Amino acid sequence: MISSEHTGWFKSSYSGGSQAECLEVAPGPTTVPVRDSKTTDGPALLFSAGGWTAFLTAVKEGRIKG
Repeated sequence: MISSEHTGWFKSSYSGGSQAECLEVAPGPTTVPVRDSKTTDGPALLFSAGGWTAFLTAVKEGRIKG
């Protein structure tokens, strides 16, 4: 399972203690794994480095809203 293969998972500094919508991200050599912080032993999505950067840019620019 991908989540057990990566170490160094972290949450965004924007994540609050009471928010239920937290994601964790881990550094990867060629991919950026992302998982639900409430299910740390569950599956992770894998983004290419370019895909993750494009996603973050779209969020910051308001093209993707939660």
